[in-house]
Amino acid sequence: MLIERKNIAAACDRLRAEHKKIVFTNGCFDLLHVGHVRYLTAAREFGDVLIVGLNSDSSVKMLKGADRPINGQADRAEILSGLRAVDDVVIFDERTAEALIAEVKPDVYVKGGDYDLSTLPEAKIVQSYGGRVEFIRLVEGRSTTGIIKRLRSE
Repeated sequence: MLIERKNIAAACDRLRAEHKKIVFTNGCFDLLHVGHVRYLTAAREFGDVLIVGLNSDSSVKMLKGADRPINGQADRAEILSGLRAVDDVVIFDERTAEALIAEVKPDVYVKGGDYDLSTLPEAKIVQSYGGRVEFIRLVEGRSTTGIIKRLRSE
């Protein structure tokens, strides 16, 4: 389900009142591929509820360049919401998810294995309130950037 950013803190408070363990991850999820599905499925296993912070279109442009995203944020949010592993999606405009994580306060924050604690600015926020950071190994050869490069070379 898509949750408006202004409502995310209250939604998480309700989940905590129900004693749910909240897992959070974030990303662009522009062209969904098997690597994304495996990643989100693995992330969900760390708790009871998986919330995905989805970079807005303007945020993706900041991170990936003027020709991205390929799919708009409404489409990306709907696709993510349709996955079995994903409980909720919240769209954010910032370059990083730091402010959003401060609102969600997940029990577990999950990122891909291309990050580590030293390269993940959100990790300090999660650790400051006693949350845990987990890394999931990436699926080799599966990336949106790789898909786009292959399409452009054909």
